[in-house]
Amino acid sequence: QVQLVESGGGLVQAGGSLRLSCAASGLTFSTYAMGWFRQAPGKEREFVTAISWSGRSTKFADFVKGRFTISRDNAKNTVYLQMNSLKPEDTAVYYCAVNRFGVGTSYDNYDYWGQGTQVTVSS
Repeated sequence: QVQLVESGGGLVQAGGSLRLSCAASGLTFSTYAMGWFRQAPGKEREFVTAISWSGRSTKFADFVKGRFTISRDNAKNTVYLQMNSLKPEDTAVYYCAVNRFGVGTSYDNYDYWGQGTQVTVSS
C-alpha cells in the first residue's frame, strides 16, 4: 500500500530554517505530483506548495512565496520542503500528499497522506 513518511520537523527560532523530507513507497512516485499542506491548532489544513511529477512545475501559497522551496528526487522517491526565514505563524503539523491530477491546491484532489511532522517556530 501507499506510504508517505515525513521527517525533519522540529523546534527552530524565528528566522531559522528547516528541511522537511517525505519518503514515498507503494506507488510509482515519478508519475505523481506531490504536495505539502499544513495544519495549525484550531485551524483547517491549508495548502503550502506542490510540485509536478517532473519537478518542472510548482505552486506556492502566497504566505510562503520567496521563503519556501519544494523539490523532489525521483530516484529516491522523496520530496523535500526547504523552509527559510521561518515565522512563528509557520508553526503547524506539515503533511505531504499525493495528487493524481497534477499540481493543484485543492485538498480534495490529494489521495494519500503522510502522518505529518511537527514544526514549531519560537519567537
